[in-house]
Parts: sequence; C-alpha cells; structure tokens
Amino acid sequence: MLLKKMSKKALIFGITGQDGSYLAEFLIKKKYQVHGVKRRTSTPNTSRIDHIFDSVNFRNKNLVMHHGDLSDVGSLNRIINDVNPDEIYNLAAQSHVKISFQIPEYTSDVNALGTLRLLEIIRHYKKKKIKFYQASSSEMFGKSKPPQNEKTLFQPRSVYAISKVFAYHSVIHYRDAYGLYACNGILFNHESPRRGVNFVTKKIVQGLVRIKQGKQKVLTLGNLYSRRDWGHANDYVESMWKILQQKKANDFVVATKTSNSVKDFINICAKKLNIKLIWKNKGLKEIAINKLTNKIIIKVDQKYFRETEVDNLIGDFSKAKKMLKWKPKYSFDKLIDDMIYDELND
Repeated sequence: MLLKKMSKKALIFGITGQDGSYLAEFLIKKKYQVHGVKRRTSTPNTSRIDHIFDSVNFRNKNLVMHHGDLSDVGSLNRIINDVNPDEIYNLAAQSHVKISFQIPEYTSDVNALGTLRLLEIIRHYKKKKIKFYQASSSEMFGKSKPPQNEKTLFQPRSVYAISKVFAYHSVIHYRDAYGLYACNGILFNHESPRRGVNFVTKKIVQGLVRIKQGKQKVLTLGNLYSRRDWGHANDYVESMWKILQQKKANDFVVATKTSNSVKDFINICAKKLNIKLIWKNKGLKEIAINKLTNKIIIKVDQKYFRETEVDNLIGDFSKAKKMLKWKPKYSFDKLIDDMIYDELND
C-alpha cells in the first residue's frame, strides 16, 4: 500500500499509551506520517488508537505500526532504519511509580537503558539528523520544595524517578558530547479519559461512577494528602511537538502551576456526581461516608502507599510559556468533567 506523501515522519515509542495516542492524533492533524512502536503481546493493546488505526490489517494511510521493544536493541535499530524518521518521541516506559518498587530492574532497563539505546542509535545514524524527544517526569524532583522548574535539584524517591533522572542526564550528555538534537520534556502529572486504571485519578473517577451506579461498594485508596499539579494529556502533547520545533535543543517543564491533593480530586469528583461525602477519622482509619446511604464508600489501605512518598509537586512552566508560547487550555475542573463524561458514556 502506497503511503501518502507528508511533510515529516514521526516515530512514537509508547504509541498505545495515553500520551502516545493523543500525540499520534495531533501529529496526523499536522500532516505527519506517523509510525508507532508497540510490544508484541498475546492480546490486543491498541484500544486507545483503534479509531485511527486498522488493527486487523495492522496499517492505516496515516499511521504505520511496528513491533519492537526498548530492551531489544536489534528491533530498535531495524525500526529506525526502516522508518528513517525526522522526529522520535520516546514516551515508552514502565510508568507506574508504585510498581517500580516491585520490579526495579525491569523499570531501569526500559526507562533508563532503553533511552540510552535510542540515543546511541541516533548518534551513529547517517541518513539524516533525527530530532529526539524524551518524556521526563516531575517525579524526578521528589523531595524538592515546590514550585519546581528546570533549575530545581532532582531528589528522586523511587526507582521509577531514578531511572528517569538517568535518562534525563543521558539526553543532555548526548546533546553536549555529540551534538544531538535531543530534548527533555519534564511533564507534570497529566490525565485524561485514556488514563490507565492503575493510576489514582482514573481509579477515583471509575470507582465513584460505579458506586453511583450501584456497581461497586467501596473505593480503597492510599495517601489522600499527596498534592500534584494535574493537567490534561491532550494539552501536553502539543508541548512535546513544540519542543522539537525550536532552533536549538532545550529542556522544558510543562505544568499548570496549580496544586491539588488526592482528597481534593475525590471531593470535586463526588460533588459532580451528586455524592455528598462525610469524612471521618484520620490516618489509616480515615473514611468517607455517603450521606445519602450512610454507608462507607471510601477507605484507606497501607498497601497503596509508596515506600517513600512524594508530598507536593507544582510545576513552574514560565520557560515553556515564554519560549514555546505554550500554556494549558484545560482547567483542573474541566479535566475532571472530561474524565467523568467518558466514564459515564463508556
């Protein structure tokens, strides 16, 4: 099948994830020829891109898929040489912070060494100069006091964060040592209806909707007082593209500069669903009661706490606002509306 000629080719690692799916949509609208990389699995995992991708024939006039893995340098070499991309977006990762405590070696291999493998291939690539975007994370800041910006000291509190710090500095090293056009986007928490069910925002929205519908009795969570800077993934993928359109490679914080706790998220979501909560007790005994039914619908369990917590993340995106002309379009309230609407209409 002949592909329609387009202005640029983009190669997305992690295209089947939340960010990858939104980025694919965005780049296709920009008339890119988009290539995506997914790991071979026994069950389909393309639900987030099925609306733009023919999963039966494994192709689309605007989107081509490839099987590969960040832990397999042979597949990475093959794909990059076959595609000959103008831009590479590395969004692939073992992205769950809590799980990184349980599988530290795998997390490090994919997140840290996977990035290094890509940089090495690009360094030796002769056909053209490829622009490289690395998805960094606000988790790298860890214990550092907010607000955090590009000059804030990294104090990682998980293997996930440590692996991202390694990848971040690898990007800068390859940029300085070998002249690669390689950039880091330090994205703070960003959610959407496409968020995975093992992330707390999706768990809250899904849980409260199911409780409202009588399909679930109790929602069990961990630290209710962690504060995060939550934005919308659909906003943030635009910043990824803008980062690679600058004359000089650079690193940027992408955030909203607002902070809300997990408990704030719960309260706003419950209010939008007309669930009135009555909070009682403190610590591991804290509960929320549905005033209408007088039943406990939210509990806290130690098993959902991290071994080392990150208390407060707030991103200062002044540099991105000035240089990229980027700012978030979605408010925190609109983000929750979007997630609830999708869950109710799923």
